[in-house]
Amino acid sequence: MKAVVYTEYGPAEVLHLQDIPKPTPGDKEILVRVHATAVNYGDLTARNFANLTTDEFNMPALLFFPARMAFGWTTPRRTILGSELAGEVEAVGAAVTKFQPGDQVFAYVGMKMGACAEYLCIPETGMVALKPANFTYAEAATLPYGAIMASSLLRRADIQPGWKVLINGASGGIGSMAVQLARHLGAEVTGVCGTPRLEFVRSLGANNVVDYSREDFARNGETYDLIFDVLGKGSFSRFRQSLSPNGVYLMASFKAKAVFQAVWTTVTRSPQRVICALAAESVRDLVVVKDLAEAGQITTTIDRSFPLEQTAEAHRYVEAGDRRGPVVVTIGDEAGR
Repeated sequence: MKAVVYTEYGPAEVLHLQDIPKPTPGDKEILVRVHATAVNYGDLTARNFANLTTDEFNMPALLFFPARMAFGWTTPRRTILGSELAGEVEAVGAAVTKFQPGDQVFAYVGMKMGACAEYLCIPETGMVALKPANFTYAEAATLPYGAIMASSLLRRADIQPGWKVLINGASGGIGSMAVQLARHLGAEVTGVCGTPRLEFVRSLGANNVVDYSREDFARNGETYDLIFDVLGKGSFSRFRQSLSPNGVYLMASFKAKAVFQAVWTTVTRSPQRVICALAAESVRDLVVVKDLAEAGQITTTIDRSFPLEQTAEAHRYVEAGDRRGPVVVTIGDEAGR
């Protein structure tokens, strides 16, 4: 089978198309013929991990070294990128009961990656579910990561109808899903993003959109019941005046200082809270998003699609910063179906 492989860290040019053996599913695995995979922040980070500094690493520094060891210190251990995908089940292991050949699925494989290939084996009990019937493979491939991360983290905030919610980083995988889930829960949502992605965030249903290159939402006098800081670019001290008296500052990415702030607001029983936590992966979140998508409550608009052999170009396009929505790599001729 064909796969896009990288054997050294570096720029997009390290990615190259290669023929590798087709995997065989184990007893409790399904073999998925991949039709599309999204290019997300995790792919770019993993590809260039050796050149990433602890400051650029969007998690506490203590996790940096274990992550480097997991991915490979000097050369990549996981040589095929791609953490979310959509495709068709081609074969199932002898002990599989949840899926059968022909099922159309979407999945998140996390740090194991491997979706930038024609085939991939996934545990039956992994983060995999039937894809939304009304979404193409390419569209469905943009959902799993955001569905799992945003759903898990937003539950921590316990959004109530009528809340004013701001999503800082509203155009990425997590942020775009958070906008839609918060709207579904009855919140008034403000999305913060760059100029090229304003229309995309509006199309997701955001009530208001802020262009961070032209306006600092922390200085416009508005207050919010929840500020969801996806990439942890701000801080509690900076955003505190933008929180309502009982507001929540929630982070998907955070440093050690934020952890101390979260503990402090809990210990002191501060009415304003800081929450930073790792997302709990649950296949139920995929199923919920599937149902919402089929009900017309979740949508996506793909900016560009690249064939597998142009994966390096797809990475360069995302890194340029001008994308207006999700970018996907398609494999075969079925991605648009």
